[in-house]
Amino acid sequence: MASLTPRADVLVVGCGPSGAVLASLLARRGRRVTVLERHREVFGLPRATSFDGETARLLAAAGVGAGLPGISVPATGYQWRGADGRVLLDIAFSEAGRYGWPDANTMHQPALEQLLGAALAAEPGVEVRRGLSVVGISQTDDGVTAVAEDETGATHTFRAGWLVGCDGANSVVRELAAVPMTDLGFSFEWLLCDVALHEPCEFVPTNLQLCDPARPTTLVGSGRDRRRWEFMCLPGESAAELDSVETAWRLLAPHGVTPQTATLLRSGVYRSHARWAQQWRQGRVLLAGDAAHLMPPFAGQGMCSGIRDVSNLAWKLDLVLGGRADERLLDSYTLERRGHTKAAVLASVKLGRVICVTDAAAAADRDAAIRANGGGRRTSPPEATPLDTGLIQPGGGDVIGAGRFDDLIAAGFLLITTEEPEAVSETQRALLSGLGATVVHIGPGEPADGGYLDYLRDRGAASVLVRPDYHVYGTAAAGAMAALVDGLLDRLGPHRPSL
Repeated sequence: MASLTPRADVLVVGCGPSGAVLASLLARRGRRVTVLERHREVFGLPRATSFDGETARLLAAAGVGAGLPGISVPATGYQWRGADGRVLLDIAFSEAGRYGWPDANTMHQPALEQLLGAALAAEPGVEVRRGLSVVGISQTDDGVTAVAEDETGATHTFRAGWLVGCDGANSVVRELAAVPMTDLGFSFEWLLCDVALHEPCEFVPTNLQLCDPARPTTLVGSGRDRRRWEFMCLPGESAAELDSVETAWRLLAPHGVTPQTATLLRSGVYRSHARWAQQWRQGRVLLAGDAAHLMPPFAGQGMCSGIRDVSNLAWKLDLVLGGRADERLLDSYTLERRGHTKAAVLASVKLGRVICVTDAAAAADRDAAIRANGGGRRTSPPEATPLDTGLIQPGGGDVIGAGRFDDLIAAGFLLITTEEPEAVSETQRALLSGLGATVVHIGPGEPADGGYLDYLRDRGAASVLVRPDYHVYGTAAAGAMAALVDGLLDRLGPHRPSL
């Protein structure tokens, strides 16, 4: 038996955080989205345990900002400690971060997925089909067809203008599209132990990396009353001997975690990888999230990177679907996100090479070198990485931190200026309106003072044009705002909006 469904604008394969955020962002722009997910229910075990302030802002743009405080707990900081217990790295997190959200948030991933699922259920333009595994993909010049099987073996055919694979590390979409991966060969096995604490307990800092050569160990929050310990598999130690409940309790005991104080929700050995797809677009098929990249967990950027992917992609797909930009705009997705994520993978590998040292003498040398170079001093978390290529004006690409100004402005392009409205012609205003852009005039003493005004002053600019994913397209000095707007419109290609 086979069934054929009505054509959607976009097919999303995978309903994890990346797929759900993409579907929500597209639906909020009026697009018809079909989501195909092989699991019948939300996967009950956590994978990611945290998201940063920038990602919280992107999640809020997907419609779940009000629910985030209920499923997450702000983290206080992240420390590395050597074998002697002395601090090597000390990052302090603020609950009032630069993006209007806490700098770091711990969470139970299934709770986040349930929150996103409820948001999708409220979107009339989204259909989520669970229990379906994609087995075939074909495409033409004007669309994509996906064939999926249910548990009975019956096939279902889905059509759309575009298909995005958000189906995880073992992506079927990536395999069917025959997209090769670049693999750095940096891989270690770790025993992961998720526990529920019987009594509330405060951990300061929230997240801790024990750089002990006897057994590198990671301790992180995982939402309210949950915590994760990860223990590195040592040289000469097999994953099989590490992978047992008895071993989990033995390794947890020195941390005060016993069957009397906690419930072991799960334990199991996983292998980290450092990989990225060589192409993120093949015709009308695109990749995002773990389907496009995998990185070691040491910077906590795996899920965050996936949400950045789809936040970059959603508005571009919307413009192309609406005929307001040439489809070549989608080539900037690979250009921007692959380079961005490659940097995150390399940074995570660099951290891992420092952490995963099991030779005592080498670890002592490492600790001494870190302290000699200022290690152990308290610092703030790094700022979001700006774009340096793609759809940006030369010199643009910053990530704007706007606090909750986002709540007052419709999603889309944002032109913020200290110049009078007449600096943009009526024609340009109409073209910006066709892009769904908002033009905001600010002046001293207005609510944005101290935020956008400081940003403009620091750059000697009178205007800033911000993309829907909060990256800066470009800035303009006084009198140059019209040229800034024209530059964006020209970059959108032959299908530039018209009156």
